[in-house]
Amino acid sequence: MASINPGRMTHRWNGELVVFHIGMTVNRWWRFDQWMPLMGDMPRMLRELSADPASGLLGSTMLLGARGPYLVQYWSSLDKLYTYASAPSQAHRPAWTRFNARARKVAGAVGVWHETFVVDRAESIYVSTPTMGLPKATEIAPVASRHDRARARAADGRTRADRAAE
Repeated sequence: MASINPGRMTHRWNGELVVFHIGMTVNRWWRFDQWMPLMGDMPRMLRELSADPASGLLGSTMLLGARGPYLVQYWSSLDKLYTYASAPSQAHRPAWTRFNARARKVAGAVGVWHETFVVDRAESIYVSTPTMGLPKATEIAPVASRHDRARARAADGRTRADRAAE
């Protein structure tokens, strides 16, 4: 069991931050042949990314929604995310090609989706939890007394342009 961080924690990160949500919707649960292969593709991609610190993937968390699993990923740059997604020698492109071929044969059995957020500011707080989410992907830090409130933590999460001007 992961150790619990006592007290109030937040994250610390300077630089570009991209939050990427990706998931699948299982529309026909009985079509295992359509959605199970997708379940095997994502762990391969995560292993590949984790083995390469230069990939830009800072961390990820797998979640389960009402229609299927989804992943929250933290990236150090939008360019690195797009580079990985389009690289023919990486696991993503072949997986995407396989998904499209299956989707043409059994339309609507399974869906995929993603959302990409380039974050100028990020505020976080974790009270009596294991290291998770943004602090796990970046750096965990105790909440200082001057950052006791969410508004103060968000104000300290200045934009990249503000930090560059300092």
